[in-house]
Amino acid sequence: MRRFLLLIVILLFGVGVFGLSAQDEKVLVVGHAESTDSLDPAHGYTQTTGIINRVTYETLVTFPDADASAIVPLLAADWTVAEDGLTYTFNLNTAATFANGDTLTADDVVFSFNRLKYVQGTPSFLAANIASVTADDADTVTVVLGTPDPAFLANLAANPFAITNDAQVMDNGGSAAEDAATTDTAEAFLNGTSAGTGPYVLESWEPQVETVLVRNANYWGEAPYFDRIIITNIPEAATQKVALESGEIDIALDLTSDQLSTMGDNADVTVATTPGNIVHFLLMNNNPELGGPVSDPRVQLAIRYALDYEGYKALWGGITPASPLAVGQLSAYGEDQAFVRDLDQARALLAEAGYADGFDITLSYPIFTFQGVNMETNAQKIQADLAEVGINVTLNPGELQVSLEEYRSGQQGFAYWFWGPDFLDPIDVLSFLPGGKVGGERANWTDENAEQSIIDLRDQAAVESDPEARVALFQQIQDYLRESGPWAAFLQPNVQTAFRSDLQGYVWHPQWLINLALLSRAE
Repeated sequence: MRRFLLLIVILLFGVGVFGLSAQDEKVLVVGHAESTDSLDPAHGYTQTTGIINRVTYETLVTFPDADASAIVPLLAADWTVAEDGLTYTFNLNTAATFANGDTLTADDVVFSFNRLKYVQGTPSFLAANIASVTADDADTVTVVLGTPDPAFLANLAANPFAITNDAQVMDNGGSAAEDAATTDTAEAFLNGTSAGTGPYVLESWEPQVETVLVRNANYWGEAPYFDRIIITNIPEAATQKVALESGEIDIALDLTSDQLSTMGDNADVTVATTPGNIVHFLLMNNNPELGGPVSDPRVQLAIRYALDYEGYKALWGGITPASPLAVGQLSAYGEDQAFVRDLDQARALLAEAGYADGFDITLSYPIFTFQGVNMETNAQKIQADLAEVGINVTLNPGELQVSLEEYRSGQQGFAYWFWGPDFLDPIDVLSFLPGGKVGGERANWTDENAEQSIIDLRDQAAVESDPEARVALFQQIQDYLRESGPWAAFLQPNVQTAFRSDLQGYVWHPQWLINLALLSRAE
């Protein structure tokens, strides 16, 4: 605590002195538990890296500010996808420039993609399917994939695909050759400054102490409000809370739900609440020897009707997802398509399945709290909800790692878990379909016991690249999952962030968490 207060004094003194010479420089101070591994886009792959690189670099395509519901242009003005799903051609935005004033060219894109692939950093797997990248001319780039990948554009929106200034990086040891894993030495340079097109430039990074960003004077887009951003490392959530309430920081990114609940009477602090991208669900094993009654599709549908969705939202906030595909992702249904509780329908389905008097079953789940949501509390509510239609649930809480192993090996007959997307593309929901990582391995939903219609939808969605066709396919998949399948998705809880009340423009995002360039101060 004393070390933190000393750091704040130094920061405020430094900002004050600089402000006098810079004529009231506008400064944003962010409190965050730093997890930076590297600020080199080809090496960094942590939440903190994503927050910083979101404003110091840019990608060919991106998501809307508030969600991942579409792929929109950024450094690419437009693009086309060949019918075979392998060839992507991007026309660059000719207005884009790097922070040093250089114009963005196709050679920069080729260099950045190849360097990501060959440097073999933590995120290099994202580029493994790229067979070739070619500069057709100064403003056109063609990327050829080894195999069709409908999630390719969504992956391109991730920070590792940031475009770097090839000349600047090569002058400082960078290489995009196939031996870059052993010959590239530019990471140290990129940990001290940035070589991108974003609205800010990295001025300094002192690991586990602070990161300083300054406005990019050559930014080709709309200039951000703040001249300087200081991201100070405050590992303890309680210390972040004290610093925020005292005004020493402007925004705290790592407060717990308990701390946030005590800040409601402080007019100087605002708590922003938005649905996250974690979906809580019930698994109903399709193997009758493990699932028993819940392996019956009619019982699975009955359970979806029996859950008190409004009750879970009252406990934790958030929304009700229509399926395991999180609301906010491309093609995902909104809450208006989600299940509404209907106990009469649930009882009728149970009677049709031969369980008019209900049945006994055990619910397995880990003893765990994630993002403020207590799974024990939800398990008790699931037990109460299902009792209303005659399903008598015995709770089976387990130690996290033990329960996780049972779940991953497909040994849990009736279980409660949650899921966050591996990447922000609807193709991630195929994990819940027959043969998928969750559907096949954990719910024993296989091609052998699945209907051909969902197998066909799965296979089409796995390779379809046309945007409109993809939306139609994933909507059909969601329609199917609402009526069939071994899942009952019941909650997509909120994410909460606290900041000074004069701060404007805060938006949580499932990819980069927060875009600091969107923030301003009320004047």
